[in-house]
Amino acid sequence: MTSGTGATWRGHVIVCGLHDVGVRIVEQLRLAGEQVVVADDEPDPRLLRLSEEFGAAHLAASGRRAATLNDAGLAGAAALICAHDSDLENLEIALLARRMRPDLRVVAQLENEAVARAVARVTGEDSVLDVAAIAAPSLAEACLDLDSRAVEIDAEQFRLQELVAPADGTLRSLYDDLAPVAVSPADGSPLQVCPGRDLAVRAGDRVVVVARTAELVARGLVDEETEEAERRRRRGPLLRRYLRGFVASSETQLRWTLALLLTVAVLSVVVLRFAFRTDDGRHPSVLDAAYFTTETLTTVGFGDYSFTDQDAWLRAWAIALMVVGATLVTVLYAMFTNLLVSRRIAQSYGRQLATRMSEHVVVLGLGSVGLRVVETLVAAGQPVVVLERDEDNRFLARARALKVPVVFGDATVPASLDAVNLRRARAVAVLTSDDLTNIEAGLAVADLLGDRRADVPVVLRVFDRDLAETIDVGFGFEDVRSTAALAAPWFVGAAFGLDILTTFYVDRQPMLVGRLTVGDTGGLRGSAMADLSARIRVIALRRRGAAGLEYPPRRDTRFAGGDEAYLVGPYEELLQVLRRDQVATTQ
Repeated sequence: MTSGTGATWRGHVIVCGLHDVGVRIVEQLRLAGEQVVVADDEPDPRLLRLSEEFGAAHLAASGRRAATLNDAGLAGAAALICAHDSDLENLEIALLARRMRPDLRVVAQLENEAVARAVARVTGEDSVLDVAAIAAPSLAEACLDLDSRAVEIDAEQFRLQELVAPADGTLRSLYDDLAPVAVSPADGSPLQVCPGRDLAVRAGDRVVVVARTAELVARGLVDEETEEAERRRRRGPLLRRYLRGFVASSETQLRWTLALLLTVAVLSVVVLRFAFRTDDGRHPSVLDAAYFTTETLTTVGFGDYSFTDQDAWLRAWAIALMVVGATLVTVLYAMFTNLLVSRRIAQSYGRQLATRMSEHVVVLGLGSVGLRVVETLVAAGQPVVVLERDEDNRFLARARALKVPVVFGDATVPASLDAVNLRRARAVAVLTSDDLTNIEAGLAVADLLGDRRADVPVVLRVFDRDLAETIDVGFGFEDVRSTAALAAPWFVGAAFGLDILTTFYVDRQPMLVGRLTVGDTGGLRGSAMADLSARIRVIALRRRGAAGLEYPPRRDTRFAGGDEAYLVGPYEELLQVLRRDQVATTQ
């Protein structure tokens, strides 16, 4: 793309950063028929080829420059998405774009919570997203093999519930007016997405329905004790405040002690150099002063020099130097010893805890995604063990604050997997940032599980969606997830005004629940719900100015401007509905 080419475009989307999630955002936008300009001065060549295959234009320049954004057509853009791996780059681009065009819808990927809150105050509450936080619930659910997911719709509690058809019949005869979201036939036939209630199912077919939680409880489809536990969990804080780890605290104290000891030493050298006199009346050299200071601080003694014949204030200084110096050196030695021993104890303790655990979830890899999954599992009351290669991992303090044992080792080595008692685990999540490592570790896990392989979910994180399908078919891994593919719809939805409430999988089909506000002059205004794609279901509707939800809505119900529609279905279909509404709105 030549400089300035995109400057005349209108209604397109600018994507800054062509990394894992960036290329999936481009893919989703192009599938929806949107024009896309990618700005990245150092793109991955492989991802750039993918982006070009999708039909996106590429601007080989940094989005942190105003000239680049102008060349990308910022003045006429519908939205700008910051998808770099670096929080700093995304922060800079988001603020620059907002300053250049205050009315522009800006969406940014930010991992740091404090930075995200600050940027959200400028760009809007729903404009800052974190890939790890988005993907973690789906990964955790795959580990726990849950058949239920809670979702809040307009302050009311709804639930996506998987049921097993008790007998042959139609969905209407078995579940009355409960809204079916998907049907997975027991005989392996293709998944039915958002089928009609007159669809015939057979005993054993899995049916996913969506309804108010209270309604499911009243019908005996959700256990009340389970629901009460879920309510207690929701009342708790979603993000816990972490205590600073012992090691981190020790390192802070160690730095302060070293700084103080160095200050005393330098001051002593200066005093000795200019105030102390030897027997022949000379001042010691800097090297002699440093030597004298060192032997004093290390309590070796005054074998070479004596303060006996010095002035009174120098003798007082010598006393202070001996007392303070000996104290600081002793504290320093103690801290070094404590730091080394505590690390070794922590590692040994983690291994001891892991070997005694059973029915736990093993998380391989403690990156940003791994940590979020650990948080989600701990919040659900699930015991977790982490296997991590890097002993200096920056998330260790957080994991230990959650009282999660961390064992260090290579996830592809059977001995390391034995150290986390993998043979007795309930599930395994392979979440390193390298696809090849994840595949290799997944195969090692499958070999070690042996006969239990079919009963233990093994969740693999990979980047490429096609690779995920290949692994599924070739190696028999059913729970292969792409964090980029999970997160991309959230970014695109935020860029166009589709508020995504949750994502979930039915078999291999990713599904979303989103909220769409119908435009006053939008293409949906006046349309009946029956006119939407057959693969989309309207869960509920909140009319403009109405106090409560219209639930369940009927097929002949028509949309009006300002209505908030809560939709469920595959992402591509939801984005097409959004586009249909916005095309007419912007004309």
